[in-house]
Amino acid sequence: MSIATENSAWCASTPKRLRPADQSSASGLKSVGTALDVLECFAVDSELGVSDVARRLGVAKSTAHRLLSTLVSRGFVEQDHATGQYRLGIHIYELGQLALQRNQLRYVALPTMRHVARATGLTVNLGVPDGADVVFVERLENADGLRILGHAGRRLPAHCTSSGKAIAAHNDLANQARMAAGFPPRSRGTVRTDADWLRILDGVRRDGFAASDSAAFEGASSVAVPILEHKRAIAAISVFGPSELIAPQVDRLVPLLTAAANRISRAYSA
Repeated sequence: MSIATENSAWCASTPKRLRPADQSSASGLKSVGTALDVLECFAVDSELGVSDVARRLGVAKSTAHRLLSTLVSRGFVEQDHATGQYRLGIHIYELGQLALQRNQLRYVALPTMRHVARATGLTVNLGVPDGADVVFVERLENADGLRILGHAGRRLPAHCTSSGKAIAAHNDLANQARMAAGFPPRSRGTVRTDADWLRILDGVRRDGFAASDSAAFEGASSVAVPILEHKRAIAAISVFGPSELIAPQVDRLVPLLTAAANRISRAYSA
């Protein structure tokens, strides 16, 4: 049984990236920014119509249609001619795969992640900070083939994940970004206040690991250890699974994850 559905796992509350102020008056650059805003619309919904895109961007339907047509011509978006709906195109997939393949941290982390996956039988994640969120740039599903998160959950609010807590405890920018964004609840175990967040980060610094129980998804838990570069967290490695499997193993998982994080850090710095 799947713990999360695709729609519920996306971080729909993530704010759009702000455009530099000096680009607002340049029509060409503004058009580029608007085209990128179109692509961002598909982060939550798999398919959208022209009216949907126009409404979300606050532009005329003719403008939305022109932007979508341009993106279709370049392979970034494709149209289902039977329904008229639009979805992300194959070229987005190609570029995404290139970005992953060229990510040095992911490259050096993969052998260690595979070792942790074999040793635990749990889903293993590599998360990196991005503003107030964590993006999981690699995920190795649990060994029994049960897809707990499926294709979703690549971006989550930092306060809903053990990885986000582990990173924020050793990364001031990530911590400040999350505090500025607030702590909207997702599940019964979600952090909800500044005081609780700061208390948790103190515990992470003291204990060397972070844990979450039903913070993003009911009945799911995770344990994470930060990956440090010059004492600053650049990522976190975590294990994720049903709470009844994670809770009894925390004492065994923490040393394993700590050794893995140290190994990744050394390989990345070499």
